Amino acid sequence: QVQLVESGGGLVQAGGSLRLTCAASGRTFNDHSMGWFRQAAGKEREFVSVLTWNGGRTDYADSVKGRFTISRDNAKNTVYLQMNSLKPEDTAVYYCAAHFPGNELPSAMSEYTRWGQGTQVTVSS
Repeated sequence: QVQLVESGGGLVQAGGSLRLTCAASGRTFNDHSMGWFRQAAGKEREFVSVLTWNGGRTDYADSVKGRFTISRDNAKNTVYLQMNSLKPEDTAVYYCAAHFPGNELPSAMSEYTRWGQGTQVTVSS
């Protein structure tokens, strides 16, 4: 079983950067695709980004393309989301999630079986 813990959220001004970290436990982490989702207050949770088990393929929501970068370090059982040029509309709770098998790039929440508790990102204007 994969267990996930996010960190790195905080308050940042518009135009700034943050790097989110998702630490995974469990022996099967390297077999999973890993995704990031976010949920703003009063809105549904939405897809942000995903990458395959070896980081060879990635996908992004249109709203974050060119600003966010997803990566992973399987030796450290960690996934990252580098967020640059942040906008107030990026304000949300960010969640990481795990999907098996690790060669797919799902964007639907229902495809993910493990979720972290989330980390708050607030971007001030």
